[in-house]
Amino acid sequence: MKFAENLIHDFMKIHFENSKTKINQESIKLVAEVMRLIVEEGAVRACNQAKLEGSDTVTIEHLEKILAQLLLDI
Repeated sequence: MKFAENLIHDFMKIHFENSKTKINQESIKLVAEVMRLIVEEGAVRACNQAKLEGSDTVTIEHLEKILAQLLLDI
């Protein structure tokens, strides 16, 4: 899985207060990697939660159950 760098750039730019703020390419790559790791960890945890409940399908409910702890861990 990989996030498009232009998507990351646009997402970050939306949240800048000063429109002249610039983002270098290495920063974009770093943010994309951190986002990839968070999404991957969330998927693994949701999968484990589904297994604990005896389900072979991960649902939004499994993701909701792990989300709070995931956010605390990052």
